[in-house]
Amino acid sequence: MKKTFRLEGLDCANCAAKIENAVKKLDGVTSASVNFMTTKMIIEGDDARIDEIVKSAHNIVKKLEPDVVVKKA
Repeated sequence: MKKTFRLEGLDCANCAAKIENAVKKLDGVTSASVNFMTTKMIIEGDDARIDEIVKSAHNIVKKLEPDVVVKKA
């Protein structure tokens, strides 16, 4: 399943790369990308675990970039 989110307030390309790399390492994720220019995060993962993956991704964003707001795109 594929989910797309908008990362409002993302203003650091290096932070976008850190978020992408951390989300890619989550169990059940088949692919993840964070586009700094469009501030979009796209996650593809196991259908049965997608809710758990999304929650973990939100936690990663909050840990690395506390001021960024994650919204469904």
